[in-house]
Amino acid sequence: MNVSSLRRARPAPAPAPASPAPVPALPAPAAPDASKQRDAFFDNAKYLAIVLVAMGHSWEPLRDGSRAASALYLFVYAFHMPAFILISGYFSRNLDLRPDRLKRLLTGVVVPYVIFETVYSLLKGWAGGDVSYPVSLLDPWYLTWFLIALFVWRITTPVWRIVRHPVPLALAIAALASCSPDIGDDLDLQRVLQFLPFFVAGAHMRPEHFRMVRRRAVRLPAVPVTAAALVFAYWAVPRMDAGWFYHRDSAQELGAPWWSGVVMTFALFGCSMVLTACFFAWVPGRTLWFTALGAGTLYGYLLHGLLIKGSHVAGWYDRSWPHTPAGAIVVTAIAAVVVTALCSPLVQRVFRFAMEPRMEWAFRPAKTARAAVPSQATRSPR
Repeated sequence: MNVSSLRRARPAPAPAPASPAPVPALPAPAAPDASKQRDAFFDNAKYLAIVLVAMGHSWEPLRDGSRAASALYLFVYAFHMPAFILISGYFSRNLDLRPDRLKRLLTGVVVPYVIFETVYSLLKGWAGGDVSYPVSLLDPWYLTWFLIALFVWRITTPVWRIVRHPVPLALAIAALASCSPDIGDDLDLQRVLQFLPFFVAGAHMRPEHFRMVRRRAVRLPAVPVTAAALVFAYWAVPRMDAGWFYHRDSAQELGAPWWSGVVMTFALFGCSMVLTACFFAWVPGRTLWFTALGAGTLYGYLLHGLLIKGSHVAGWYDRSWPHTPAGAIVVTAIAAVVVTALCSPLVQRVFRFAMEPRMEWAFRPAKTARAAVPSQATRSPR
């Protein structure tokens, strides 16, 4: 073979590798729209619910001798806390036990519970003339039960996402609690368990459920249903113990046979859910002057209780004028104005140290995420 044939047989040089195509730059993330971060409907609902809570507490001393005040009291107590708890469950539906969420649960629920339970206990001792009244974190007093209940409900949220038939199961637990007087007062477990079905129901609701109750087909019937509930409450005042609506005692502790606790658990759950739906049906969905106050309802809830108990200590209800029809209207208006002020951004800034402390010193720093490069052991074979 001659040299010329070798030259012809030599393979052509490999083409130079093409330069990689430029990677298109990713678009910059859009700035978050503050109006989409919060839903005006839920903020409105939380604000209106906390106003009803404050009104109900202001009516409690007015019930003696006034059947109308007692009827309004029973009517509001039938749904104001269930509505509040339902919303809490709805916003806890995706809660898991990630470290950052556990941290938020501790700083936003447990720490405020410790602080306010201490303050409420000192107030209780001072009001009773016992300056050495013990502070017990296992025996919530007055409003602090909601914080310990919220902690228990939220910490068990992953369980309610994996069990079958979660709402019937929660109702069964509540019914068993209602006829079990041996549960005791530690951590107010009666209320924790008896209010549990409302939290579980909220945790399994979707946005379309709230849109459904706000349709015209629901809003119109909500008016006569609410009116009928008011009439029934007026009829039930001399015939029914208001303690059923507190959900803090067993049937036996209310002087009823054990089986009535089971019956009342299901009856009150159905009644409360219907009235809560009527309440949601008329909650406005647009931004109003009080919408921003919905972010501070827990502030209003815990702080207004101090003023309510302070008014009892000061003897305001010992006077005659609050027990007149005009006086009751004035007391109601004062309660609404005060709790509105306590939900304001100014009050939130002042008391954030107690309600939403940062407490970075108490937690380990979050671990930095490792680069998403597969290790040699897990890399796919070529």
